[in-house]
Amino acid sequence: MPYWAQGLKVSMQNPDVQVYKDEQVVVIKDKYPKARYHWLVLPWKSISTLFAVSHEHLELLEHMHKIGEMVIQQCPEKDSLRFRLGYHAIPSMSQLHLHVISQDFDSKWFKTKKHWNSFTTNYFLNSTDVIAMIKKKGKITVDKNAIQLLTLPLKCHMCKKQLPTIPQLKEHLKEHWPE
Repeated sequence: MPYWAQGLKVSMQNPDVQVYKDEQVVVIKDKYPKARYHWLVLPWKSISTLFAVSHEHLELLEHMHKIGEMVIQQCPEKDSLRFRLGYHAIPSMSQLHLHVISQDFDSKWFKTKKHWNSFTTNYFLNSTDVIAMIKKKGKITVDKNAIQLLTLPLKCHMCKKQLPTIPQLKEHLKEHWPE
């Protein structure tokens, strides 16, 4: 991975971006959040990617999920926004990280089709599905064509309306925001 892909290992050590930490994990604010609320739950233990995870990491994955849920409960807009917890099928950053992201996608950093599709297609693996796969198979398997999901047409994750551009999608998303 390129040097910038190591950035999470640096960020997770920075107290200014830490939201929570315990002996197993740290929660940080995403440096380039793709929604109003976008956190990353990272293990202190060095685990490169989801593909390095096995049965021995099951308790850690469950703990990461639990901490992600805890962070949502502390969010001031938890009752009006929906959240998802999950992993990218093919991560761009080194160090295992669980995304905890609100589904409003109201962010200046949400700029590309790749950004959108990485959180709204099957490229985004639900945390509970990842845990179930580890329990069943002992490892994570991803469709070899998963990267192609990033090129799909833009489609609203709420009503499935297809939109031609990111600006039009962002404007459309406002219809689904809470009052």
